[in-house]
Amino acid sequence: MKRKLTKILSGTLAAVLLAGCGAAFDEGSATTGTTAAASSGAGTEAAAGSETTPAADQGSKSPAGNIIRIPEADEFPTVDCQKDSAYYVVPLNIYDRLIECETVDGQATLVPGLAESWDVSEDGLVYTFHLRDDVTFHNGEKLEADDVVYTIDRMMNPETQAVNTDFFSMIKGAMDRFDGKADSVEGVKALDEHTVEITLDAPFAPFLANLATPSCSIYNREATEAAGDKFGIDPELTIGTGPFKMKDWVLNDKITLVKNDDYFKGAPSLDGVELIQVPDEQTQKLMYENGELDIVDLSSFISQLDFFLENDQYKDNIVRGTEAGTYFYLFNQTMAPMEDVRVRKAVQMAIDRQTILEQLYRGEGVVVNSFIPDGFAGSYEAAEIPYDPEGAKALLAEAGYADGCDIELYQKTDDSDAMALNQVVQSMLEQVGFHVTIKQMDEAAYTASRKEGEIGMQRAVWWADYNDPDNFLYTFFSAKNTKVRSTNHANQKVFDLLDAGRTETDNEKRMEMYKEIDTALVQEDAAFVPLFQMNHIVVVQDWVEGFSIPWNGWTDASYYNVSVKQ
Repeated sequence: MKRKLTKILSGTLAAVLLAGCGAAFDEGSATTGTTAAASSGAGTEAAAGSETTPAADQGSKSPAGNIIRIPEADEFPTVDCQKDSAYYVVPLNIYDRLIECETVDGQATLVPGLAESWDVSEDGLVYTFHLRDDVTFHNGEKLEADDVVYTIDRMMNPETQAVNTDFFSMIKGAMDRFDGKADSVEGVKALDEHTVEITLDAPFAPFLANLATPSCSIYNREATEAAGDKFGIDPELTIGTGPFKMKDWVLNDKITLVKNDDYFKGAPSLDGVELIQVPDEQTQKLMYENGELDIVDLSSFISQLDFFLENDQYKDNIVRGTEAGTYFYLFNQTMAPMEDVRVRKAVQMAIDRQTILEQLYRGEGVVVNSFIPDGFAGSYEAAEIPYDPEGAKALLAEAGYADGCDIELYQKTDDSDAMALNQVVQSMLEQVGFHVTIKQMDEAAYTASRKEGEIGMQRAVWWADYNDPDNFLYTFFSAKNTKVRSTNHANQKVFDLLDAGRTETDNEKRMEMYKEIDTALVQEDAAFVPLFQMNHIVVVQDWVEGFSIPWNGWTDASYYNVSVKQ
C-alpha cells in the first residue's frame, strides 16, 4: 500500500489498558469468542464505502458557496502521480484512467473509464482497449490512443525517474525501456486514434485492476512534454481529463481545483475543491467547528477522534466504511519456536481479537479471519479462528512446550501504535505460557533485517494498491516474496497456486484458487494471525451531500459526486 496512514488507536483507552495490562486481560475478564460484528458505535456494513452522507439539514447551508474545503497535513511534493506514491487526492480529481474502480452495491468493482470497452486474448497476453471518442483534456486536446502510448512510455523512460513503474513493468519491453536497452516500450501500440493494444510479457490476470490505480492516470502527450519538469508542479501546465482542473497552488497555503465544465461524464455539481494546509489537528477541529472546513478525515488525524465520536452534536455527521486493508501478525517460520505449526496455531487461539478491537480501537472495525478484506475482489466467508486459551495451552504442551517457550515481537522503535497492540498481545500470550519480549529496532535495521528474512513475529498492516487478492496474497506469500517479507513460508502448493492465479483467465476459477490459498495459509499452515479490518471514519458538515468512503487502500477520494447545499 502506498499511502502512509495513522490508525485509530484510542489514546485514553490505550493508556488505561497499558497501565494495568495483566489485570485488564486476565481470563476471567476477557470476552470469549470472536465475532465479525463491530461493537456499538461502529459501522455495520462490511463493504468499503458502505455509508454515504445523509441529506443536508434544510437549514444548513455552506458559508463558502459551492465548494468544499478539505485539510491536508502535509505539502505535496508533486501531483504528477508517476513521481509520487503517497498523495493521490489531486490525481484522483484531475486525471482519469483507462479503467476505474468504484464501489457498486457494496463491492469494489471495475468499471469503464477512458476505455469504454476492452478485449483480452485467450492466452491472457494481449489487451485491446477501445477509447471513448468524447473525451477532451483540460487544454482542449482530444484524447487519442497515442496519449496512452505516451503515458506508459513516459513512466518507463528512465529519464522520468518515476517511482511507480511496477504498475506497467509487466508490459512487454517495459523493463528494457526502463533499463535503457530500448527507445520505447515494445508492448504498447496505437492501432488507430481510439484503439490501444497492450501486450504483456506473461499473463497477469490482475492487469485490469492494476490499471485502475492513480499511478496509471493518462496524460496528454503535447501538454506534458511542453510542461517538462513543471508538470505536476505548475497548475497551468498540469493537464488531465478529470472532473476538476488545477487553478492555483500556493505553497504552505492551499491548492485550488475548479470544475471542468467539459468533463465527459458531465460537469461536477461543485464549482471547486480547496485543499488547505492545516498541519495541526486541534486547528482542524476548530476550523471544522467554525464552518471553515467541510470534510475532515478522522482516520488520518486521530487526536480529535474521541471528541467527534463522543459528541452527540456530531453523531449524524460521521461517515464510516471499512478500509480495503488488514491488520495482522506475521510469523517467521524458520525461527524457533515458530517453525512448529502447533505453536503458530496456539498464538492464533491465544489472542482475543474482539476484546482488543473493542477496548483498544473503540470497536471501529471488524475482526477478520482472512487476508482478503471484506468488500474486496475474492472476499469470502472464512472459517472463524476461535479464541481458546485452553486449547492454546494444550497445543503448546503437544509441541513440547508444557512449561512455555520464548518468543519475540519485533517492531520499529517509537512506533506507538505497534507498541500499544504488542503490549496487549504480550499479556494475552503470557497467560497461555509464552514468555514474550518486545524487540525494538530502528527503521533502517528493521527494514534491512526483514529483507534478509531475519525478522521474527511482527505486526503488519497492508492496504490495497489494486482491487485483486493477488495484491495481498502474492505480496506476502509467493516464492519470490516470502523471504523479503520475513515469513519464510515454504508451502509449494501455495506457491504454485499463486503463480497459477496470475495466469488464469477464468475469473471465477481464479477467485476459487485464492480462497483455497487463503484457507491453506490461515487454517492449515497458520502462517499469520488475521486481526482486524478497520473503519475509515470521516466527519462532514451538515451541508455536504453525496460523500462516501472510497473503496481504496490509500484513503483519498474523488469529489465528483459530492455536492453542497447552499
